Amino acid sequence: MAGGGLAVAAAGGVEFEAKITPIVIISCIMAATGGLMFGYDVGVSGGVTAMPEFLKKFFPVVYRKTEEGKLATFFASYTTRRLGRRLTMLIAGVFFIFGVIFNAAAQNLAMLIVGRILLGCGVGFANQAVPVFLSEIAPTRIRGGLNILFQLNVTIGILFANLVNYGTAKIEGGWGWRLSLGLAGIPALMLTVGALLVVDTPNSLIERGKLEEGKAVLRKIRGTDNVEPEYLELVEASRIAKEVKHPFRNLLLRKNRPPLIISIALQFFQQFTGINAIMFYAPVLFSTLGFGNDASLYSTVITGAVNVLSTIVSIYSVDKLGRRILLLEAGVQMFFAQVVIAIILGIKVTETSDNLSTGFAVLVVIMVCTFISAFAWSWGPLGWLIPSETFPLETRSAGQSITVCINLVFTFVIAQAFLSMLCHFKFGIFLFFSGWVLIMSIFVWFLVPETKNIPIEEMTERVWKKHWLWKRFMDDDDEYVHHDDLAKKNGFVGPL
Repeated sequence: MAGGGLAVAAAGGVEFEAKITPIVIISCIMAATGGLMFGYDVGVSGGVTAMPEFLKKFFPVVYRKTEEGKLATFFASYTTRRLGRRLTMLIAGVFFIFGVIFNAAAQNLAMLIVGRILLGCGVGFANQAVPVFLSEIAPTRIRGGLNILFQLNVTIGILFANLVNYGTAKIEGGWGWRLSLGLAGIPALMLTVGALLVVDTPNSLIERGKLEEGKAVLRKIRGTDNVEPEYLELVEASRIAKEVKHPFRNLLLRKNRPPLIISIALQFFQQFTGINAIMFYAPVLFSTLGFGNDASLYSTVITGAVNVLSTIVSIYSVDKLGRRILLLEAGVQMFFAQVVIAIILGIKVTETSDNLSTGFAVLVVIMVCTFISAFAWSWGPLGWLIPSETFPLETRSAGQSITVCINLVFTFVIAQAFLSMLCHFKFGIFLFFSGWVLIMSIFVWFLVPETKNIPIEEMTERVWKKHWLWKRFMDDDDEYVHHDDLAKKNGFVGPL
């Protein structure tokens, strides 16, 4: 193996040789700006809709952006498969740029709605294509870390948006909301330019019949000429994918149920960790500590910084420790933090007293940061990573589409139900979510397999067929085809 390269053992004793090449790192960084776009959109929306001048102009309309993104997600599944990951990211950036223009220049409600629809389309296309692109282009040994660049950018985008909203809300003249919405064009432009500069993934090129181009790109991104074993795996995966005429219908086949069930469960559980309850309570706690009018700023900076830094921890640890250990450790940490918060609030916040002492308030803030850090290095990024790397090529785009859709649906459900739940449960809302954390941790322990260091096209053989439960869903007669057999089947004789 060439110096500085990485070798990943595949089934049949064959190794996939790969170096960590600059083109891969640069491509992943550029593609991951789709997360920055998504995060800024999430962070800026709530702040803008609370600005008095914005409300005065458009009246208090609740924008259900999750509804705007869901339909776009299904269209994005088609473009991701037929047109490629790179072009889908380009479409996402263009949609978002036009949405930003309509929103920042909005003179009436119609322009605002059109802008939100375009932004929803951009988010839907980006969330569909970017995680798949990152998982396919990255070398197996660092696939998790490079994929989590998407989530890192989401957290940075949210933090940046909250800080922008804090500043623009103080602008006199009533045009601050336009600046907040207009700055969303920066990450959108970064994604658009990035999509023009990066190469498409070998998986996508081969799937669309561009075999030689796919092989050339594979050599380029792996930094070696010895790509035959991985190339043959991709060719065989492409052959199987072409036999599938209806990817969404194919998702329901028995053999595809394990990754589908896990993807849906991860998105459901991600929203039921209680992250929304924690983030909602943070500004109240900082106000209790005496920060006054600046409580929301301190809350934003501290929780946002914890979010970003903990996501970086995940980037460095996910390919060393594995996916399961991060999810399980985070489950213990989040459960503990929420129970402590519930006990303190339950004892100290009563019908006759709603003030925490400084000492207890500090303890609750520490528990809030403890919870956020655990979420940021586990359920936040891994909810996107695991689905993007576990579906076979023939259902990967459709599977990612379902993943994004489920995430948006339950984000919407929690957002709509949260305030009502808080009013009824009070401090018990943290016990409610801690119960779900316990359930999801049990789910991970028994049903989520480890995918660390497994080549993306080897998941069926090396993950699903070896799991105590999911192997029952695999076809018994679907025998593994070794690389020599693949070569003969695809008409290759001798070295490629």
